[in-house]
This record gives sequence, C-alpha cells and structure tokens, in this order.
Amino acid sequence: MTAFRRRLFLAAAAAATAAPALRAQPAAGGRLDRLAVAGWSKAITEITPLLVDADKGFYRAQGLALEVLPGAGGGDAVRNLLAGQADVAFTDPASLFAALDRGEKLKAIFDIYPQNVFNVVARKGSGIRTPADLKGKRIGVYSLASGTRTNLQVLLHQAGLSEADVTVVPTGLLNFAPLMQGQVDATAATDTGLAIGRRRGLGEVEVLEVGRWLPVSSDLYVVREQDWRERKDLLRRFLRAWRDAAQWMIDQPEEAARLAGLRAIDGSDAALALEIVKLRNASSQSELTRRQGLGALDAASLQRAADVYRGIGLLKNRLDMAQVVATDLLPGR
Repeated sequence: MTAFRRRLFLAAAAAATAAPALRAQPAAGGRLDRLAVAGWSKAITEITPLLVDADKGFYRAQGLALEVLPGAGGGDAVRNLLAGQADVAFTDPASLFAALDRGEKLKAIFDIYPQNVFNVVARKGSGIRTPADLKGKRIGVYSLASGTRTNLQVLLHQAGLSEADVTVVPTGLLNFAPLMQGQVDATAATDTGLAIGRRRGLGEVEVLEVGRWLPVSSDLYVVREQDWRERKDLLRRFLRAWRDAAQWMIDQPEEAARLAGLRAIDGSDAALALEIVKLRNASSQSELTRRQGLGALDAASLQRAADVYRGIGLLKNRLDMAQVVATDLLPGR
C-alpha cells in the first residue's frame, strides 16, 4: 500500500485563467469553509467534478474551499476519513462494508455511481472466458485495498473459487500494461480502465462484467456518523456542489473533457478523456436516480451486496445497511 500524499496538484491548476461559471457565496465573515474529500485515486479524468472548481466554481458557490486527498484504492479513502484527514470519503461499497464490520460508525450519504463498473479482462486466446477459467491464473488488481480486488473475489465465488485458487498481483492504477506485457493472465479493472487499455493497444479481449452477478453501486460518498449528526449543513452544501458538478458533466461532456485535459494527470488524450467522461456519466445514472435525482441510495441493493460479501467470508458480521444509509442530506431533501 502506498502512502498517500496530502494534496492533488490543484494549487497549480488554480492558476489557470478560465473564469468560474458560478459566483462564490462565502460563509459568514467572507471565508470559505474547508472541506476535504478522501479519494481512491490520483487526479484522474474519472473525478473531473472534483477537479474543476477553479474553472466552474461549484464548490465555492456553496461556500466551500475544496481539498482532495489522493489514495490507492477505496480502503485508503476510508482510512483517510477515519484518521480525521478528510470530511468525506469517495469509496467503494466493499471498503465501507469492511470498516463497518470492524465496528466503525459510518454513514453512506450519496450514491456516486449506482452502476457496477468493475470487470475482469483477459486477452482473446487466453482461454479465459468464464469465472471458472480464472483458476490457477495470475490476476492483476489496482491494489489490495481497492474495489478491483473485492470485486474479483465476488467473481471467483461465482465459480466456487477463492483467492487461494489464483495469484493476485497488485499492479497499480494502469494495470493493463502488465496484462499487455504478459506479466498477468487477466486483470481486474473498471470500464474506464478498459477504455484506457484499448486506447493503448490492448487488442481483442474477453470481459467478465461483475455487475452481471452483483448489480450494486461502484462508489459512494461516506462520512463519519458523528459528522452526519453534527455537520449537516456543511455536508449538504458539499452534496449540492457535487450534484451540480456531476450534472454539468452530464450536460456538457465536451467541456468536461476539455477541462480534464487541464486538470487531470491522464487527460492529455482528448478523445480518451471524452470517452471516460461519457462512461462516468452513464454510471452515475440509474432508474432510481431518474426518479429521485442524482445520488439516490438503494439500501436494498447495498444489503444484498453486504450479504454476498459475508457469504464469501469477507465479513464476519451481518450488516444492517438500512441503518447505514442516510438520505436526509441528498440535494432536494
């Protein structure tokens, strides 16, 4: 596990000259309230709604000075949150489940990506076409604290396998390079990771989509239960800002991709950035969000997923997700 740095490179990004689209509304006394988000990644195109406040002003419009702390997987995001270095964690359900299983008091307050975007990818001709074919293979994951690993475990379970039947290899965020170089037989990734791999010459592949077996959210915003009780105004303002930024990215994907080229470390390929933006736009929407708005939480889906994780042996205790999901901070509530 890598030690994460305290900040993304937003200070340098803030020097750009693009004018903000929204007028900031400072808190009392003319100041902005600091709010730190613990992320699972570095400053990549996928999280463009967190990277463009210098340009668009979504968070400043809510009286917030946004800070984003990078990580290497959802487990990093939760650890950063619990250590008090962040106010909100951008994390996957498995990392949330693991923390709850240890007795941590957390609340899920916003469903960022209600679609399960995780997959396991192998090159054509590898002989890997079903989960059962993974037995005895070397499989790359982003990190041992990432959703790629836990979703791999879910996929293996569908074939009656476990991690003991494969070799798990932490490969870092750009985990398609080891696959292309033959260092692993398959790699656990996301839809955007696959898009990057294809752009870089991955070629024809077999894709095992974990969502076929476990249709659950990919990422949530999570907070400490105490903060949920005591800092509702701050958290509501943050969720309004994220909602506005996410909706802007849905409505203006070309502009979002252009700004990703300025703000994201992987945004230099304009066509790829646009593809990633569109993939994330699709994953942020569902039948539920179309009825209730972005961020709508599906406690029943999260409960089913938690029960699956316990059945696999990843959790010791049965979790009651109805007690963890909090909908009162959602924009419009």
